[in-house]
Amino acid sequence: MCDVRSENSGPMAKRGVRQDAVQIRRAQVTDAEAIAGCLSTAFARHRDEYTAEAYADTVLNSDGVRRRLQEMCLFVAISNGEIVGTIGCMVNGLEGHLRGMAVSPDWQGTAVALALLRTAEADLQQNGCGHVTLDTTAPLMRAVRFYAKNGYSASGRVTDFFGMPLYEYRKLLL
Repeated sequence: MCDVRSENSGPMAKRGVRQDAVQIRRAQVTDAEAIAGCLSTAFARHRDEYTAEAYADTVLNSDGVRRRLQEMCLFVAISNGEIVGTIGCMVNGLEGHLRGMAVSPDWQGTAVALALLRTAEADLQQNGCGHVTLDTTAPLMRAVRFYAKNGYSASGRVTDFFGMPLYEYRKLLL
């Protein structure tokens, strides 16, 4: 488990109140409902930019989260007992894949996303992955900038994601 401190953004910081440390840990089945809630709040402002099918595949309900927990490792960021972020990762041979990065709006722009990303990358590297991929959509330009800042580049691979273009990004793990 790793700790992250965030004092410089979010609504509490605007009022001059220090935010508590955030802990990153592996998700458990009992986290499914809270993870679904985090996904919902993180992606709510993008709902109209997605097809209905793409949004449903991105913003899982608690049953979908439980299924995903059977397919891959999920990590959660927790503050004061509340899940404020999540990311999933899976190993496929020497390649790792990230999926479902979400940070609650009040925590976006803090160190939470970076801590989740680094935790997932470290897990993939420990499991023998030499590189990692992730897919994202055009509405998530802030996420694209975040990934680029952290060593990801467009692979050129574009696939159909329920009627939307899905762009693959790739990073070598050193």
